[in-house]
Amino acid sequence: MLRVVNRFQKIAGFDRSMALASGALTALLPLTVMSGTVFGSETADRVINRYGLTDGGADAVRSVFTADATTTGLGVFGTLFLAISVLSFSRTVQRLFEQTWELKPLGVRNTRNGLWWICVLGLYTAAVGWLYVVLGGTPLGLAAAVCEVPLTTAFLVWSGWLISAKRLAPATLLPFAVAAGVLTAAYSVAATVYLPRLFDSYASRHGAAGAVFGMATLLFGAMLVLVASAALGREVRDELVRIRQGRRPSQDEVRHQWDDLVEQMRSRLRAVRGSDHHMPPNT
Repeated sequence: MLRVVNRFQKIAGFDRSMALASGALTALLPLTVMSGTVFGSETADRVINRYGLTDGGADAVRSVFTADATTTGLGVFGTLFLAISVLSFSRTVQRLFEQTWELKPLGVRNTRNGLWWICVLGLYTAAVGWLYVVLGGTPLGLAAAVCEVPLTTAFLVWSGWLISAKRLAPATLLPFAVAAGVLTAAYSVAATVYLPRLFDSYASRHGAAGAVFGMATLLFGAMLVLVASAALGREVRDELVRIRQGRRPSQDEVRHQWDDLVEQMRSRLRAVRGSDHHMPPNT
């Protein structure tokens, strides 16, 4: 367990989750609003039915997805911004794999794989949505959540293989993908319970913008699950390799892991204090 926490700290798990959530919101929200322009109330109804939204939460979602709230065309600058946002999100996911598995950063050189990944991400999202439309009638959507696990597992194995430029073998990624598939399904069930209250609360305070705030909160939780699963999967895979090689942990392994964790926390605290000292005084 300490190894997993250490790995999570090394990749700056909370910061990485926030970056992923911000990238997902910036890239996916315009696409979602565009779908509302094309499909109108049908898209809003699917979101409302998926999470059982009522009252203010349902009204906020309808406000976001109505054609009156959007324009029928993006324009040149809108299209350019959307393309940059989508590619930026794919590179943020790429950095998660590179940092977790300590790979050499590729940056924009991996743009083609990032574009392919975005396309398949859209298909995966549509497939998950279809599952909840067909099987969402069960309490808390449990049937759809169970069916989501193998789909998510397969998608994440393929994602890590592609977006790492095929430097990570599927066997290496399997523990991460299985953990993420199970935890994502559990998070989806929890969101079904928690999200309606969250949307209603935000909508009562911020109106239609509350739907955006609710989506941001939902995405941060999902990305936190993804990052934690990456740290867990990396350490599980390393442990399986050590067992296969017959390597046993040293007697003071726990102490070393604890010392590393404490040192990482102290280092981050020193960095925060250092940044505070360099801030200009208030005028």
